[in-house]
Amino acid sequence: MDPRSSGQSPRAAAEAASRRVARSAAARAAAEDHDGGFPAEDLADLARLGLLAAPVPRAAGGAGLGEEPGAESLAAVLRRIGSGSLALGRVYEGHVNALQLVARYASLGQRESLFSDARDGHLFGVWNTEPEQGGLSLVAAPGGYRLEGRKTFASGAGHVTRALVTARTEPGAPPLMLVVPLEPGTRHDLSAWRAQGMRASATGTIDFSGLAIGPDAILGGPDDYHRQPEFSGGAWRFAAVQLGGIDAVLDAWRRHLDATQRGADPHQLARLGEGALAAETASLWVGRAAAIVAQGTRPPEEIVAYVNLARLAVERAGLDVLQLAQRSVGLQGFLRDHPLERLSRDLATYLRQPAPDRALAGAAEHVLGSGAEAGDLWADRPEAS
Repeated sequence: MDPRSSGQSPRAAAEAASRRVARSAAARAAAEDHDGGFPAEDLADLARLGLLAAPVPRAAGGAGLGEEPGAESLAAVLRRIGSGSLALGRVYEGHVNALQLVARYASLGQRESLFSDARDGHLFGVWNTEPEQGGLSLVAAPGGYRLEGRKTFASGAGHVTRALVTARTEPGAPPLMLVVPLEPGTRHDLSAWRAQGMRASATGTIDFSGLAIGPDAILGGPDDYHRQPEFSGGAWRFAAVQLGGIDAVLDAWRRHLDATQRGADPHQLARLGEGALAAETASLWVGRAAAIVAQGTRPPEEIVAYVNLARLAVERAGLDVLQLAQRSVGLQGFLRDHPLERLSRDLATYLRQPAPDRALAGAAEHVLGSGAEAGDLWADRPEAS
């Protein structure tokens, strides 16, 4: 992706590239929908078109995707890629997350090295989930450290070559962030990922045991990974990818009504109108959440509360669109040769994000305790003169 050759800004070029990737990813997605599947050709497109380097800050040779006020371009790119393939969108969102953490917490030398890796086409990922026993630990060793333990539900396993993970030096200690280089096709086990959807996300377990790392692999300080509002506020990014999945379901549904000439039925039109209403509601929530996080001018608890409501609004919109589309299309939408079948499985699976009840209760606590009137809870503050 060379914006100079097209006269586009780097972020406009990233948005245009995401449209190209989405189209080709959508065409390949059905063939990748199997246990152990992965959108490898789509990942190569991300690298070739500069999207793996795009989240690198402009000062470090990237497009600064996500740096702009409001983060509109990043939201648009994540949404577009998600519309082509939720599995690809999930992996790309993790890549973006990792590079944003590097930008925030890495030293100057670490930034130079890791941003160079991104420009060279390395895929980054953020893996934090651990089994009840055998979580990742950091053991002192000659010349640095040795890793012992595993991470689970690691998307892109076997394909991520720069893994941002958390590890503890002892039980109960606050975790440290590390960026661990991995060889492609090593240390992963996908056998436990037998999910209904997102089968092409290469989600599995990574065993880091015995891997030696140097002190320069550690980013930031203890528990920086969980620092708010960035930790919970970043949920708007996966909501943007989910929004792309909603778009894909809505488009498949519309094409079905056109192909079967059932669009003139008033009941079908009513359902489609409800679906469009839900999708646009989700879009507005995502855009506002991205802007609030990017501005960073509100108290952390207020930012987290809004983003939690946004992720739940997108979840509700996705579930509503799924129900409406399946009712509209009928049994055909559950047959494997119908586009809606796979899209529905992927979206229903990806909508299942951690701790939705806690997110809702936390947001409600903020609303209850706020001294602002209801109409001012999320109002823009006038800038100080």
